[in-house]
Amino acid sequence: METTTLFSIITKGGILMIPILICSVIVVAVALERYLTYKKLVIKVPQFMMKIRHPLNHGDVVSAINECTMTKGPVSNVIKAGLEKAKLGRERMKEAMETAGNAETYFLEKNLNIIATLAGITPLIGFLGTVTGMIKAFMKIQQLSGNVNADVLAGGIWEAMVTTAAGLSVGIPALILYNYFINRERQFIFQMETAAEEVLDMVKGVSVDDKGKTAPGKKPEVQPSEPIDSGGGIKYAGDSMDSDSFNPEEV
Repeated sequence: METTTLFSIITKGGILMIPILICSVIVVAVALERYLTYKKLVIKVPQFMMKIRHPLNHGDVVSAINECTMTKGPVSNVIKAGLEKAKLGRERMKEAMETAGNAETYFLEKNLNIIATLAGITPLIGFLGTVTGMIKAFMKIQQLSGNVNADVLAGGIWEAMVTTAAGLSVGIPALILYNYFINRERQFIFQMETAAEEVLDMVKGVSVDDKGKTAPGKKPEVQPSEPIDSGGGIKYAGDSMDSDSFNPEEV
């Protein structure tokens, strides 16, 4: 009896097995590339936010930018893009973060459309093999005027069944991998959006000078100091002096 091996089964699938095998190689290559890429981009977001929260609370934007530079990942890239526009105001920061976020999202989605496409077309190629295999079987029946046995029809049936099984064997894992990577991408996007909102809240209402420091006297809230007796009544250090009430002759 002929020994049935995987190679012999594949060869019985006909010429359509070639594109199916090519699709399987591409799926594996793209999935491996995306997995390694995502693995490099993973950072511990809570620890990273703690590192930039301290300098930002003290108005030191430059140190926060340096921390983003040392931490590679989509979250740090978005935060860095916003902090570099901090001196231009909160709205410019938000716009810069949105632009950087779109760029990071595009990078995260890179090549995922390939996996999605192959997950859809590979089973269709298998079904096409099923059709061509059955066509060959019926052609044999016609050529022999119906005087056929199982051996005559075996070739067409082999092609029909093998290509279908091969197409599904590639398409199902490809679809699973696509949904897995889409879920990973959504996690990165959620982290970027959450971190961006937190940074915007930290720098809200604070004016930053050209050196990346909080501009003196321009913080959003100024608490009044202790009352001072100036001789003409009680005033606070934060109160403004009315020029009309000041008479140099009274000094």
